[in-house]
Formats: sequence, C-alpha cells, structure tokens
Amino acid sequence: MNAAENKQYQGRVVAVNGSIVDVDFTPPLPPMQALMMIESKDKKTIMLEVAGHLSENTVRAIALTPVAGLKRAQAVLSDGNPLTMPVGSQLLGRMFNVFGKIIDKGKALQTEKQRSIYATPPPLSQRTVTPEIVETGIKIIDLLAPLEKGGKAGMFGGAGVGKTVIITELINNIAGHQKGVSLFCGIGERCREAEELYEEMAVAGVLDKTIMLFAQMNEPSGARFKIGHAALTVAEYFRDTKKKDVLLLIDNIFRFIQAGSEVSGLMGYIPSHVGYQPTLATELAEIEERICSTKNGSITSVQAVYVPADDFTDPAASHTFSHLSASVVLSRKRASQGLYPAMDPLVSSSNMLTPDIVSDHHYRINHQVRKVFAEYEDLKDIIAMLGLEELSETDRQTVAIARRLERFLTQPFFTTSRFTGKQGKRVRLIDTLDGCKRILAGEFLGVAEKELYMIGSIDEVKIP
Repeated sequence: MNAAENKQYQGRVVAVNGSIVDVDFTPPLPPMQALMMIESKDKKTIMLEVAGHLSENTVRAIALTPVAGLKRAQAVLSDGNPLTMPVGSQLLGRMFNVFGKIIDKGKALQTEKQRSIYATPPPLSQRTVTPEIVETGIKIIDLLAPLEKGGKAGMFGGAGVGKTVIITELINNIAGHQKGVSLFCGIGERCREAEELYEEMAVAGVLDKTIMLFAQMNEPSGARFKIGHAALTVAEYFRDTKKKDVLLLIDNIFRFIQAGSEVSGLMGYIPSHVGYQPTLATELAEIEERICSTKNGSITSVQAVYVPADDFTDPAASHTFSHLSASVVLSRKRASQGLYPAMDPLVSSSNMLTPDIVSDHHYRINHQVRKVFAEYEDLKDIIAMLGLEELSETDRQTVAIARRLERFLTQPFFTTSRFTGKQGKRVRLIDTLDGCKRILAGEFLGVAEKELYMIGSIDEVKIP
C-alpha cells in the first residue's frame, strides 16, 4: 500500500452506526487501511481507518477515536496513507497511545521518523533460530518452562491468578540485566495498571530502557485492535535498524482478540465458533508472525493470555497456544493455596526442555520434579478419603518431598514487596537446580515445610 503520489481524498459521512462510519467519495476511493480525519464541531479530530469498500463510491471505516458529535454530511479528508508510529531512541522512557502521541505528560517528542504500523513478517530465509534460553530469575519458570530467546511465551490464566504480576516481575528481572530494549504493550488495560506499571518502572530504574504503549479499556475497539501492530512497528525498528535485542511484553493478547471480535461484529460479519470473529486465526497470525528473530537482532515476546471462565478449549486460548514456544499456565487452585507464582507444573511446558538446549542436568532435574508432582497429584484423592497414614512409607516420602518442592518453588517478587512486606528475590538457574536436587534427595525431610516457603536459594534454609 503506497501513497507516494500523496493524493488527497475528500468525502462525506453518509452513515454513523456506533464505531462504524460509512463515507462517500468521488472515485477513486482511498485504499484499505488508509487513515481518514474528520474535524468535529468542538475542534477535536475524529480518526477513522478504511476497513472495507462497499461500492465504487462508498467505504466503510472503523473509528479509532470516540465519535461523539459526528453527524452525516460532515467532510472527511484522507491522504491515502496508513496509521504511522514515531520511531527512534527518543522513545525510550516514554508512554504513547496508538497514534504515537505522548500520554505521560512529559515534554514533546523530538523525532521526525515515522513508520507505517503495518509490515510483512521477514521471509523465512532471513529468520534465525537460536536455541538459547532467557534466564528470568523466577525459579519455577526457569526450571519447568524456560523461555526461548527470540521466542514467544504465553502466561495463561483466568482473572486474578497473577498474569500481570509475573509480566511486571519479568520486566524488572530481565530488563534490569539485559542490554537491549524493553517494550510494553497494554491492550485493553485499566488506567490504574498503566499508572502503577509506569511508577514501578521508574522505581526499578529500568524506565530509560523501556517504551510503553497503551490502548485502554475505555478506548474504541479500533484503537485496541491496532495498538499491537503499533508496538511491533517500534520493536522491528530497534531489531532491524538499531540491531538490538528486544523484550516485548503484551498484556493482554485476549483483549486484542476481543477487540477484533467487536470490530467484526460492528462490520456485520457472521460470527464463528463461540461467537468469535471468523478471521480470528488470521488476525492473530498477523501479529504473532511479526515476532521473530533475524540476523540483526531478536524480539523475545511474553504475552499474558486471559482464559475466559478458565476454559482452555476456548478458541482465543487454543489459537494462541499454537504460536508459542513456552506456555506458563496459571492455576486458580494453586493461587488459592498461596503458592505464588501460581504456575501449574504439570500443564506448563516449553520447547526448550531438551538435553541439547538446557543441559542434561537441568533436563533430569526437571523430569524428576514433574514425576514427583504427578505422583503427588495421583495420591491426593487417597489422602482426601483415607488420610496420609494409610499410604505406604515410600508414598509418604513422595508426598513430603512434593510439598517441600511446592513451597521451594514459591518466590517473593520485587514488584509485590510493598504489599507482602517481603523483599523480592532473583534466583539464578544454577541455584534453583541445586535446591531441587537436594530436596529430591531427601535432605530437607527433617525441616518444616514452612521454612521453604517464599525464600530465594536453598541456602537460606537452616538444616537442624
């Protein structure tokens, strides 16, 4: 889509139906995804994007800003160009909306570079795959679902199980220790979360290496649907032009799918499975396929995924699963037991867990931990019905080890220290493996379970 000739298109509003606006033009029509502007009576600019050509005279557009005050016969202008984002190092430490406007009340941005928010993914011949893991400092993730450098990881869970908390902790742990750039994309976020995150970044000292983009809950579905593309445009600039490694955090990818569903419904498309848009898979792929690594640099993505009613067969969750190299599944049951981070050790997985990538030692410890957790899960019904005393000596030891592992794999976070009163801990993978190995060997069977709860490395535990 190229509007090099910088043609001016002039039209008139013929229908307003919620966030959908029909506009008549004298042919030719502005191209698909072209940005259109309307000056409303109160001098506010209403922004629209071409979403469909209805006839040789009429386009159907989706509103990116509120349409209050819009009426038929108002003049519409377009230069045929798509929505663009500013790019450059000046963006670091700032917060933007989908139009590239600063929303942190700071000074004006000094950059002339603009890029279209739409881009095709790099061809397969230019992509690289590095079998390397990103150490997060979070014990249970590094052990059971290690993240791939240049890969995509998903944090799955229902409401209130800790997805956003883990995302903010990852920013604190990874951004503070890497030389690249962190990019946070908030899709359908609450304004409270955006404000808290901005303050936490400043306190953690990582704001100068971070760029934040938000399309909040109260914004039109069009803006929420496009903010992911805008964030990827900035990430691709730092990867391809600045040749840096980028950490891209998206919270929440379900809100992107939800915004697409709203747009689809407004456009009048027939709903598909469970009421989602028929184009769900395509729209998700347009975002996910742009997240990749090339010889210039990498984009490592961590995405929070809300799971409606904790139903992992929901199309939004199942389609997202297929794009990921690591899946961290959060469990409401574990959260209710106070086992934070509430990751389910038996359902979470990672493509990185092979001896060739994570080392034989890590692979064996991971296998043994999962085996103990699986055996403990099988024994829970017997314990509930007959009691722990009815188990054999071997099974009782398995339960004791599993319960100590559960507690050792909890961890105090830096981003929650003001709520819990516990200082956050970042634990090296080598220390996590050492702690699990010693617990599996039965070294801590004489220690009370609570002594292993919310600690860092195993050396903090005193053996009697």
